[in-house]
Amino acid sequence: MRTDLIRKTALTAAGLAFTGGAIAGPVTTAYAASDAKPTTQTQTDRKDHGERQLGVRYEAQPNFYYCGPAATRNALSVQGKNINVDDMAKEMGTTEAGTNSINDITPVLNKETGKADAYHSVEISKPDADAKQTDTLRADIVKTVDGGRAVVANIAGTSTDTDGVSHSYEGGHYISVVGYRDNGTIVRIADSADPNQASYEVTVEHLADWIATRGYATN
Repeated sequence: MRTDLIRKTALTAAGLAFTGGAIAGPVTTAYAASDAKPTTQTQTDRKDHGERQLGVRYEAQPNFYYCGPAATRNALSVQGKNINVDDMAKEMGTTEAGTNSINDITPVLNKETGKADAYHSVEISKPDADAKQTDTLRADIVKTVDGGRAVVANIAGTSTDTDGVSHSYEGGHYISVVGYRDNGTIVRIADSADPNQASYEVTVEHLADWIATRGYATN
């Protein structure tokens, strides 16, 4: 497994262990969390710009190595788009080893958003994110979500959500960030790996450390 900066493999067969070991339920089927039409409108009221949640038409990834395309599909769903994950996988160069880098996802986000500069890639190059990198991530999430778009992040390792549940992706994984509260100190995750844990919140500090040595696509 490559461990240099953001050029790490995504979810591999060896990295399927999370929250108890195996994926709960079949991953060969796409799960829609809602039949409602995707929307870029807020689902919760914003108070002093401190909170915003985007509407996601969630689908689980169809196999163990499609987390990159699936996270991108979920992210684009907040813009009302529904793009085939197989088509995106081809564009990203996704194989059974995963999607190599966030740099392979950013161009697809731009293409499907319809703007060449809608997204750019940001690296967190250190093994542990420092305060400046964490603050930048928080600001990027707030800006992107306020603009009606989701962030896509390449993560690795184990993190604990605000309910105390652990999520472990030692082989690497991609997730979507689709909302925030408390001015971005708490962020909402859409996770394609397990439809039983499709949505949860983490602190931005935990997310920054989860991304560390990798990167994320943001406005």
